[in-house]
Amino acid sequence: MGFPVNEKRMPRRQFLSLATWAIGGLIGLAYAIPGVAYLVSPALQKATEKNWIPLGSTSKVELGTPTLFRATVERRAGWIVNQEEISVYVLTEDGRDFIAMSNVCTHLGCRVRWIADEDRFFCPCHNGQFDRQGNVISGPPPKSLNRYEVRVEGDEMQVLGG
Repeated sequence: MGFPVNEKRMPRRQFLSLATWAIGGLIGLAYAIPGVAYLVSPALQKATEKNWIPLGSTSKVELGTPTLFRATVERRAGWIVNQEEISVYVLTEDGRDFIAMSNVCTHLGCRVRWIADEDRFFCPCHNGQFDRQGNVISGPPPKSLNRYEVRVEGDEMQVLGG
């Protein structure tokens, strides 16, 4: 028995063309699915918990004098990992309660430094001055020095980084 005479058969050239497109589509999907997952996965990751940055021992903080601490922080943005150094002034009056302040001026982002003889922070860019707690005394800064949340575990101080 052969094929019925009325039945239409697909020409060989059309079949091979269709098969080539189908195989190409499957190969494309095999690359596209992992590629899309790779591109979308950082957006689907949940926010991490609070990032506590270790500063050092509480014994390094002099009573009544802001003490500068430096720490290296690793920040992730998708696949990009940047390391940056932050500087924080820590102040305590009683050895139990700590205040952590940024050393970045709130005017234009210059670095402030503690001048012990004058009992104040000084910003060299535009003569901004802050008191011991980081409040503006004079100059163009619009607000006090930014503060960090501090916690002490044992003898180690940590600040909350964003």
